[in-house]
Amino acid sequence: MSLRAKIAGVDFSGARDAGRHIWVAQGTHGPNGFQINSLKRADKLHGGGVTIDEAMRGLRDCLSGLTESIIGLDFPFSIPATLIEQFTWSEFIHDFSRSYATPEEFRNDCRVKAKGKELKRATDSEAKVPWSAYNLRIYRQTWVGIRYILAPLISENRVRVIPTQTPREGMPILAETCPASFLKHEGLYSPYKGRTPDLQKTRSSILAEITKRNYLMPVTGKTRRRVVEDVGGDALDAILAAVCATKIDDLAPRSALERLEARVYF
Repeated sequence: MSLRAKIAGVDFSGARDAGRHIWVAQGTHGPNGFQINSLKRADKLHGGGVTIDEAMRGLRDCLSGLTESIIGLDFPFSIPATLIEQFTWSEFIHDFSRSYATPEEFRNDCRVKAKGKELKRATDSEAKVPWSAYNLRIYRQTWVGIRYILAPLISENRVRVIPTQTPREGMPILAETCPASFLKHEGLYSPYKGRTPDLQKTRSSILAEITKRNYLMPVTGKTRRRVVEDVGGDALDAILAAVCATKIDDLAPRSALERLEARVYF
């Protein structure tokens, strides 16, 4: 059973039209899995919109309002410890915007410090995530997520982030999750993003299988069609991020390294 009954999952994006790609799944968790009560794109959130500024504003307000929830988000919350100059994760997050004015500055600095190598965190290796936090495919998402979601919400004391911070009653708990890691762990991973009928069938099959395994309550009607027909797989990823959040049973860091590098929950 989840540590909190209310659950949310976010499929994140750092794209300029992020509002069209970010999805938020909200619901509750019970003995038969996650029950979806709401599934929305960021451009449909209150105060949200299509542009990245609008989407980030709407998402921040949405997250801070989920006061009794554990929320899974699928972007890196940190980078390898050897690349962090600050003594604590909170200091790293606080200094992030001043240190990196653009995504390119962030990626370039990481690459210089790593001598051109793409290093992974210990948790990345454990979770078998596809890429380093500053890989060409994901560095912008990492930068946007830390700069526009984590940093302002933490500085305004609107959320707590595990395992780097101690949760507080009445405040949302944010956790880094990885849908791909969850699917790999369950032996369900195969390509599911795209327009073809076969890929739609795969998305449907994933929903069916995680329902059968009691991770998810049955998804039917309009909601199921939206998930299956969403060619980017973003709606499905939001649900999977929420499922990852339902599995969290330990809020404390397992090591000193996790206090700095954070943790991928899957």
